[in-house]
Amino acid sequence: MVKIGIVAGEASGDLLGSHLIQALKKKRSDIEFVGIAGPKMMREGAQSLYPMEQLSVRGYLEVIKHLCGLLKLRRNLFKQFLSNPPDLFIGIDAPDFNFWLEKKLKKQGIKTIHYVSPSVWAWRKNRIKKIKQAVTEVLALFPFEPALYQQENIPVTYVGHPLADMLPLEPNMNSARDILKLNASALVVAMLPGSRQSEVKQHADLFVQTAKRIYAQRPNAVFLVPLITRETRQIFEAVMYSEENLLPMQLLFGHAHDAMEAADVVIVASGTATLEAALLKKPMVITYKMSQLSWQLLKRMRLQPYVGLPNILAGKFVVPELLQHDANPEKLAETALAMLSDKDKLAEIKKEFTEIHHRLRQNTAEKAADAILAYLK
Repeated sequence: MVKIGIVAGEASGDLLGSHLIQALKKKRSDIEFVGIAGPKMMREGAQSLYPMEQLSVRGYLEVIKHLCGLLKLRRNLFKQFLSNPPDLFIGIDAPDFNFWLEKKLKKQGIKTIHYVSPSVWAWRKNRIKKIKQAVTEVLALFPFEPALYQQENIPVTYVGHPLADMLPLEPNMNSARDILKLNASALVVAMLPGSRQSEVKQHADLFVQTAKRIYAQRPNAVFLVPLITRETRQIFEAVMYSEENLLPMQLLFGHAHDAMEAADVVIVASGTATLEAALLKKPMVITYKMSQLSWQLLKRMRLQPYVGLPNILAGKFVVPELLQHDANPEKLAETALAMLSDKDKLAEIKKEFTEIHHRLRQNTAEKAADAILAYLK
């Protein structure tokens, strides 16, 4: 058997990893995967030595709180890989965790592939020299990334983004509403507060208060809140049920795709979900809140005016971003409703997002699998 070490740190990495494992197993039936995996990867046969949720921490202050546990977990995982070395290692995103591990494994003569370029184009550009020490090759999801690595003579392959392969060029809103049993005439607002517990804690009250303000102006509104774990659902429920007047708010277990496809507008915490909303051609308001210390540190290192992937890919503000101090219920509600009443803006958004979809549709899992298998010959 060929053994591949693999580590994913959050829900988006779990999705990427599951598709990659599928593609690799189609080409080679003698591969086993072991490391840290989420539920989708485990369904494809990956063995997870530790729960993926332990890596799902965002923001400097939040990482500091969990630092001892993360460092211990990483050391223990490295020791396990040393005692039973993989033929190759794939780190899926989670750069602060994976680059250390990749550098250590590379020194042991193990080929290391990093799947998903970290945001060196957005902040911390100096990381690229550390990346060179850690990786054998980078698999990049976005078309503007390879040039950055080629300048440093780092092997890189542009593979596109798997969401662009998965999602149709023309979404079907009516079908999604049928699946979720929604009235065709309702104003449907999808609200995605994030996949991590820390994100949902930051955004739950903001989203509930925003929904209250939208509902006050549009009483035909329905709010869909997809959450991926029992813990994040409990966090959001506690905030939602603390309100005296309950809103027409449906908490979904998963179904983020259906919720966004059914929606007239999406309010979304910055992250991979913004890209999914763009590929579904949805108008959206991108928002994010974090601890003040984390915000100040990130703000100093930002290299671009945008944080949302749709705006970064377009190279301009196609959709609004309301971050940190601007992330308040009044602004979010006002911006979402104003966008829906501007037909020219809605047409522009659809055009820009369709162009992005075409650029990212590259048969990603197949391309990534071929790049990886080249090191196993």
